[in-house]
Amino acid sequence: MSNYADNIRNIAIVGHASKGKTTLCEALLNVAGKTERIGKVADGNTVTDFDPEEKKRKISINSAVASAAYKNKTVNIIDTPGLFDFAMGSAEGLRAADTAVIVVSARSGLAVGAEKAFKNAGSRGLARIFVTTKMDDDRADFYKSFNGIVAKFGTQVCPIVVPVISDGKVKAYYNMIDGKTYEYNGTSKKETDQIHDDQGRFDAIKAVFAEAVASTDEELMEKYFEGEELTKEEKIKGLRIGVADGSIIPVFALSGITGEACDLLLDFITDVCPSPASEYAADANGEPVELTPDDNGPLAAVCFKTVADPFIGKLSYFKVISGKITASSPAFNASTGNEERMGKIIKTFGAKQIDASELCAGDIGAITKLGGFETGDTLCSPNCIVKLDGVTVPTATYKMAIKAAKKGEEEKVASGLSRLCEEDPSLTFTNNTETHQQIIAGLGEQQLDVAVSRLKDKFGVEAELESPKVAYRETITKKVTAQGRHKKQSGGHGQFGDVFIEFEPFDTEKLVFAERVVGGAVPKNFFPAVEKGLNECMEKGVLAGYPMVGVKATLFDGSYHPVDSSEMSFKMAAALAFKEGISNAIPVLLEPIVTLKATVNDEAMGDIIGDINRRRGRVLGMTPNSDGTQEILAEVPDSEMTTFSTSMRQITQGRGSFTTEFARYERVPEHISQRIISEANNE
Repeated sequence: MSNYADNIRNIAIVGHASKGKTTLCEALLNVAGKTERIGKVADGNTVTDFDPEEKKRKISINSAVASAAYKNKTVNIIDTPGLFDFAMGSAEGLRAADTAVIVVSARSGLAVGAEKAFKNAGSRGLARIFVTTKMDDDRADFYKSFNGIVAKFGTQVCPIVVPVISDGKVKAYYNMIDGKTYEYNGTSKKETDQIHDDQGRFDAIKAVFAEAVASTDEELMEKYFEGEELTKEEKIKGLRIGVADGSIIPVFALSGITGEACDLLLDFITDVCPSPASEYAADANGEPVELTPDDNGPLAAVCFKTVADPFIGKLSYFKVISGKITASSPAFNASTGNEERMGKIIKTFGAKQIDASELCAGDIGAITKLGGFETGDTLCSPNCIVKLDGVTVPTATYKMAIKAAKKGEEEKVASGLSRLCEEDPSLTFTNNTETHQQIIAGLGEQQLDVAVSRLKDKFGVEAELESPKVAYRETITKKVTAQGRHKKQSGGHGQFGDVFIEFEPFDTEKLVFAERVVGGAVPKNFFPAVEKGLNECMEKGVLAGYPMVGVKATLFDGSYHPVDSSEMSFKMAAALAFKEGISNAIPVLLEPIVTLKATVNDEAMGDIIGDINRRRGRVLGMTPNSDGTQEILAEVPDSEMTTFSTSMRQITQGRGSFTTEFARYERVPEHISQRIISEANNE
């Protein structure tokens, strides 16, 4: 088997927003010699935050890949956004990575985004590393952050690089692997004999490391119990085992802003972190097949990210699981069964594109102009069709209506949004034919705000967001009869139609039409016209113009004229009967009710239930989960759900999630009904 993949390290930098992920990427790239200086997010000059929206907002919005060579290894660094609105970027990075570097601020400690990243990386079976950054800050407290991580994730948490603190300040960093202390000036270091203020705590944390490493291997454990010091090579051996199987979760102290101790993390990534591993895929018959990272194996690569740009065209990012992508490789899509011509192969360094002759097993790169590929699709050989796991797409829960700022540009908005949805599958765009609105859904307000900005910048069309209309219905609550008589004389043939119709509530979506006419009062050939007239009226109710449901209409009498009666006459007569009858049948407004399934942390459960009650919801039950969360099942009016996504995030601090599904229609309370009717009639 080719061992090229042994020299590849795919690393996703993940965690909570504003904790230093992009700055850490800058430091690692600088240590690897790829940049002359460490860029700053505030200055808009970082390698991985190159999008105009990222520079404007000073946040990461997209995942970005920057490759660097270090110690004869290829390190593919994937910077991911930390804001929950842009969780798709984190999902992309975790799909392509073999190791997740979870960034925690030593100033503020463990945050929700880091907890979620840890869980998501674990569900993919990735190696995980914690980095406590911002150690240059006077308010940084490594031990408080470390203890918080241990309290949350247990004893497998293991210190690797810890700060040496003297007079309350970080003076140097101690590396557990080589047992040396280093003093830093920026990214350059020198050995020092600096002593820790609290030697007892320092010795205790070194003992935690030694025991964790020794416990991964019987030989190491035996040596440890005999009181012998483990060599650097033995420590690396134990760490490789523990990091790969998850029994060791390493923790590093460093500063991304200054670059202090970032070289020790990069050394660890190349020396200890796992190279790309085998994956299982489904073959053409749906049977599992193991794919090893072998250049000579069958081609299989997963598209983990898509960029749709109107100027440079489509860019598809791939992680090669098996085989090799070359210019002559047929670009066969296992999802669609279609084959395309291979585009240009490139490696990326943020916005910079570097031509490549091939992408080998285990590596990450991009291919231009593959129009038929979407995020999650598998590129493989047509002679060996396999389908790999795609990217876990977060569920869009925040919906808004979007409209063109200028009339006549609706098609431009739709076209631009379709392209943006290609880039970000967590963004969805639909046309609601009932409310005649274009609906955009995503993970939060900022994601939708960015989408509107990109529509203008990328596609030259301005759009506005507004609250989506609710698809109300109207129905009747009383049985009535009504006459509809249409008579018109204008010389020559006139128009005459006369019907008596009984209207009654009925459990149905569409109109149920029946007849019990006797004696030919209304000829049978006019029945379809009566039914058609009623069906057309059902499209617009008498209260607020919403569609009617739950109505049965029975034609039971009428009269006709042998010359003047026509289909149109009876259609008009039916409409008159409908208007009179429905108005007298005590019409009411109905609203859509959705079934809400919300997963929340225990401490937030009471507040979430209170929020559901305030939205006129009914809690149906609660089920505890094994991970310390609860699933709440409730029914809530759809009209009250517009801001629930924001409330859920605030109350649960981002830990909660939910899904909704249409359940049924229910009568709107009278005081709310009057307001809705008034608003509809004033439009």
